[in-house]
Amino acid sequence: MVEFVQNAFSTPVEFKTVDKLFTIKALFHSNPLKSSDNSSMAQQVWYVRDCSLFQRLSAEQLGRLERRARMREFPRHSTIFLPSDIADGVFLLGQGRVRICSNTADGKQAILAFIDPGELFGELSLIQGGEREERAEAAVDSTVILLPGDELRQMLEESASLSIGVTKLIGLRRKRIERRLRNLLFRSNRDRLGHLLLELTEQYGKTVEDGVLLDIKLSHQELASIIGVTRETVTTLLGEMQLEGLLLISRQKVVIRNLRRLSAGLNTAVPPLPDKKATESRPPVSSPWPLPSKGVADP
Repeated sequence: MVEFVQNAFSTPVEFKTVDKLFTIKALFHSNPLKSSDNSSMAQQVWYVRDCSLFQRLSAEQLGRLERRARMREFPRHSTIFLPSDIADGVFLLGQGRVRICSNTADGKQAILAFIDPGELFGELSLIQGGEREERAEAAVDSTVILLPGDELRQMLEESASLSIGVTKLIGLRRKRIERRLRNLLFRSNRDRLGHLLLELTEQYGKTVEDGVLLDIKLSHQELASIIGVTRETVTTLLGEMQLEGLLLISRQKVVIRNLRRLSAGLNTAVPPLPDKKATESRPPVSSPWPLPSKGVADP
């Protein structure tokens, strides 16, 4: 049995067998992004420049970052980094969606966050080194750019606005985790689910004819992993809310039919819907990029 034990961007990549440890070069390095591949290089540059945090940098700083960035595709369910990986860089999601997870000793998984295109993750490596504590995996086929930590730390010293932006990002994510922890400690299972639906509304809500569509596909198991209950509990609670006219449920799709009543039942304000940025300007993929080999993905 082979187990992937190193960051997919790292070199070398280690694999463990029952009685043997050996290393190989990561396929990412054996098939690097070539400067002659104008389409892929242009896409990588676009992703970096489109990140709102990096729009605060000068042209010279952006050029330094782009020259050292590395881009790679990850198929659905493949690992981007693992707990105990060395935190030597920050990741930028170009396309797709990434989930940040934590696993318990008995194998249970808690989903801590979802990362959307244009967002950074693994950002704690900028302020503390050592090993990572969470697992990041591609929720769908995703394009990820690795940004070197030493270069970004240098830019944090050079740019006060970038430092403030990263601090706000870390603070926002901590606030969400603290709010979810309070819900776990002090609220009923139904209230936990209700607050999660409001949080998802603020991030992914989209007005449709029947109400507000949560424009993210989540299974009942994924919802359960976020709020710390069983899949059966989530299924039961969603069914109750649908019978009460609060929700409209279909396969991995939730429409909140009465957002105001759902918020009032939780004694909280109606969340604002997200500002929709234009996504039509994202660069088209002109040709398929090479995916990692099965040996690099999860076994």
